[in-house]
Amino acid sequence: MQKSTHGGVRSGAGRKKNSGSFKEKTKVLRVPLSLVDSIQHSLKVYRSQIRSNIELLLPQDSPKSVDIPIFTSSVQAGFPSPADDHLEDKLDLNKYLIQHKEATFFVRAQGDSMLGAGIHSGDILVVDKSLQAVSGKIVIAVVDGDFTVKRLHKYGGKITLKAENDAFDDIKISSDSELIIWGVVTSVIHRCG
Repeated sequence: MQKSTHGGVRSGAGRKKNSGSFKEKTKVLRVPLSLVDSIQHSLKVYRSQIRSNIELLLPQDSPKSVDIPIFTSSVQAGFPSPADDHLEDKLDLNKYLIQHKEATFFVRAQGDSMLGAGIHSGDILVVDKSLQAVSGKIVIAVVDGDFTVKRLHKYGGKITLKAENDAFDDIKISSDSELIIWGVVTSVIHRCG
């Protein structure tokens, strides 16, 4: 029997580190055949965000809980009252902003098409994939491979992704369009000043 020259460890063999389409380490998984198509589709969508104008932010080593003091008094536009300095409780922003931890991700918005909804370029959007995308909700959508954030409008069997700025056109979804709703925007984190 002749010994095979294939296989085994060879110097310089294999894929170069971080050279794949994800530009990071990958892991081989065993996936049920019934899920292969949906997982491949999700990976295709994830790859497409690399060339989109929306930056996907995945939580990496974030603290489990961040408790910040919250006070009982409302903030007035007039003069503050020293009597209102009563600490109510601690506020964990993770619990306040995230309803479904496993289905939530963050996106950094770019552009001005959603100014009317209070979304500015550079804002962080909290997106929940587990919520149903009903008409009137702001969604993260992939249209023909490109990410966008718009208000979903369904009427008479037609779907439109509406901009919240008159300077931008709405996106009318045709029968030839590929539309994937990635999630519903639940909160906007906007820095002041």
